[in-house]
Amino acid sequence: MADFVKTDLLTLTIRELRGLFADKRLSPMEYWLAVERRIEAFEPHVQALYLYDPAHARAQAQASTERCARGEPLGALDGIPVTLKELIATRGQPVPQGSAAADLVPAAADAPVAARLKEEGAVIFAKTTCPDYGMLSSGLSSFHPLSRNPWDLSQNPGGSSAGAAAAAAAGFGPLHIGTDIGGSIRLPAGWTGLFGFKPSNGRVPIDPYYPGRCAGPMTRTVEDAAFSMAVLSRPDWRDATALPPESRDWLDLDVEVKGMRIGLMLDAGVGLAADPEIVDAVTRAAARFEQAGATIVPVAPVMTRAMLDGLDLFWRARLWADIEALAVERQRLILPYIFEWAQGGAHVSGVEAVRGFNRTIDMRRACANLFSTLDAVLSPTSPVIAYPAEWASPTNDPARPFEHIGFTLPWNMGEQPAASIHCGFSRTGMPIGLQIVGPRFADLTVLRLAKAFETLTGGVREWPQPPALPSVSLLSQGREQKNLFDVDRVTEDGKPMPL
Repeated sequence: MADFVKTDLLTLTIRELRGLFADKRLSPMEYWLAVERRIEAFEPHVQALYLYDPAHARAQAQASTERCARGEPLGALDGIPVTLKELIATRGQPVPQGSAAADLVPAAADAPVAARLKEEGAVIFAKTTCPDYGMLSSGLSSFHPLSRNPWDLSQNPGGSSAGAAAAAAAGFGPLHIGTDIGGSIRLPAGWTGLFGFKPSNGRVPIDPYYPGRCAGPMTRTVEDAAFSMAVLSRPDWRDATALPPESRDWLDLDVEVKGMRIGLMLDAGVGLAADPEIVDAVTRAAARFEQAGATIVPVAPVMTRAMLDGLDLFWRARLWADIEALAVERQRLILPYIFEWAQGGAHVSGVEAVRGFNRTIDMRRACANLFSTLDAVLSPTSPVIAYPAEWASPTNDPARPFEHIGFTLPWNMGEQPAASIHCGFSRTGMPIGLQIVGPRFADLTVLRLAKAFETLTGGVREWPQPPALPSVSLLSQGREQKNLFDVDRVTEDGKPMPL
């Protein structure tokens, strides 16, 4: 490795890595080995990864190194280590959806996001953990090990993109892809100090698609997320809800804040009240924009109790429709919290389910109405600072499972782009997330405002470190690192299939 490197390689951004690869001052293999050593040190503590395959990652990194040496990279992300949330299918790998009740059937094809990243030459080295059926804001799962927050291992990373958040905060490379149907990218990003971006619905093609469901990047910097969007937003015919492809410069992040009219929402209208420390941090963040010339306008919430309860009822019925078809012995493998919650949908009538789903239209209308007079909205990402790693949700109560998503949920149903960016630490040292929301299709507006805020504050300067680094690296001894997970549940011969 060139001796120019005076800083931790794991702090380098995608832009910096690409420049170093192109100048042949750092190779993708050298960078991957730095990431691998970090995984070796931190993964046993955070348990973020599923089907981690370092040998295959080295093979990908070596192929990328050879392409870079020839000056023939496949794309802008060639050689960049990436993880994908377990719910995002990769050919030949099962998609257990976080549940021990799942049949581990290898996926027949790559989902759109996976396909685009492979086309670019990205080093996809693992999937990341999620809770059962992606229906918890937690790192708790009946299938995966318990994922923990790198900032405090006794605390939850959030979810359902739990492993993605833990991996990004722990320094397992610069780019991690999550999914979001009610806050599953933004909530864990807020609890782990990351930038998490939920694009406008349809901006990033997904398969399977569903109302409100999106995929997006979770990164340590705004620019890294923006960089990935040029790849993730490419068209894929399988998503019938996808937006028309557009030619845009995702790295054009300059913005004139002066003259913008930005709403400040401190009350979600439903669920848990925002912690005073969170309110203070978000209010200070709004003041930053005001000092830069924006007009800050207090706004009322868009969510109501009827909206949240209606969607809760519909989601219960939707999941129960799948669960009730399982054999009883498989049902017993589901996380009890999720099973109890979903069982509440067993006796929901068709009329009640339709009424519940129609609450999404109410949310959509309320969100559109709010943006008729605003350029953006600021709010807390979450009303709570942190909660125990072992809890299924901030309430840990299956009768009250969504009391923490009042700030994030409406923008999935309204289809607005929204992001969480770090805006301060609590007295206990836990990150606090600021949510930035833009009008439909104004993805660049959200990224630009986030970049402006990151520039004003300097972003996160110090990230968590592994609790105890090993005295002698397995790699330095020339030994193969053992796969951290038992993968013989997914292959007949016990060997991991390549991603």
